[in-house]
Amino acid sequence: MTADTNTAGSPADEVVYAVEPDLPADDFIDVLHRSGLAERRPVADRPRVEAMLRNADLTITARVGGRLVGVARSITDFVYCCYLSDLAVDRALQGRGIGKELMRRTRAAVGEGTTCLLLSAPKAVTFYEQAGMERHERAFLFTDKP
Repeated sequence: MTADTNTAGSPADEVVYAVEPDLPADDFIDVLHRSGLAERRPVADRPRVEAMLRNADLTITARVGGRLVGVARSITDFVYCCYLSDLAVDRALQGRGIGKELMRRTRAAVGEGTTCLLLSAPKAVTFYEQAGMERHERAFLFTDKP
């Protein structure tokens, strides 16, 4: 784990960012619940969540006082494309720039010239637009739903 900090006021508010390839499933599931993202993730299927974490190419975390408060989990080849699959920030800390910093660190980690893309939750569209992402009208996907 490689960590560095951003201080947002007092030491109690210190956000420690790190690349955590071995992020524990319990921490991940907990922050998914606290962020609201759990309703769109298979949090009740622990083996699947563990596989999601194990198979991710890049997991960047934000912690305050050791507690996970944000995560950016990506699938990438580090040269051409990066799918930012999960961006979750504890609702109690949203609006403090943690999500934008996780995105910035993801982009820095995958390298210049690598396209980053994601699928937005309906309520998060405005956030991504304000963060400088372009909306793309030609995206397509297969789902498990008939």
